[in-house]
Amino acid sequence: MGEAFVWGIVAGSSLVLGGIIGLRLSISPRLLGLIMAFGSGVLISAVAYELVDEAFTTSAGDGGVALGLLAGSAVFFACEVMIERLRTRRSSNAIDTQASGAVGGALVLGIILDGIPESLVLGLTVVEAGTVSVALLVAVFIANIPESIAATVALARAGRNTTRIIRFWVLVAIGFGVTSLAGYVVLDTASPRTVAIVLAFAGGAVLTMLANTMMPEALHQGGKLAGFVTTVGFALAFAISAVH
Repeated sequence: MGEAFVWGIVAGSSLVLGGIIGLRLSISPRLLGLIMAFGSGVLISAVAYELVDEAFTTSAGDGGVALGLLAGSAVFFACEVMIERLRTRRSSNAIDTQASGAVGGALVLGIILDGIPESLVLGLTVVEAGTVSVALLVAVFIANIPESIAATVALARAGRNTTRIIRFWVLVAIGFGVTSLAGYVVLDTASPRTVAIVLAFAGGAVLTMLANTMMPEALHQGGKLAGFVTTVGFALAFAISAVH
């Protein structure tokens, strides 16, 4: 049980690492775009091979995958629209600041909606195999870093307090540890359909976040090279998944 908690924190700790990198290093908009492109490739691979494919195998064709994908996408979209409306109503800063805050908020939302189901699944892998899935752990850890860097830089540019940003990532990492522990306890007795829905929910949320936020920003800031870097990220994550 304790192992599930520890691995959840380990996976989430890369958010803190990414936050520190984003605040300590001078990252140009082009480099930030390429970092986001790399993270997009990693996440696409994680969605395809560690989430949706596993959900399909688990569900045995009973519709859990479609339900989870649609639910994850709908929840992310609804939360994103709600946050954007609240920000528009109360914001009186410059347009660039608003844009940075919107990007940062969307990335944070995607990290959380993606991270919670993934942490549950990490805990579940400890139950099923006696130890954590190395492929999923590495994919989550790697993907968190560029996501966190991009979100941190965007939030800092929007005027957020840097200490609070790091404190937030620490709390999220601890939260992922608790969620992984919950996955160990709760999903052990859950039906295959429930597990499939949880996996697919994460996939739907991530795909929507990629389409709405990370990939457009990666292309806008990183230029045409973003496509190549996205492929590199995908290939690396796929290789990790394939060799495990």
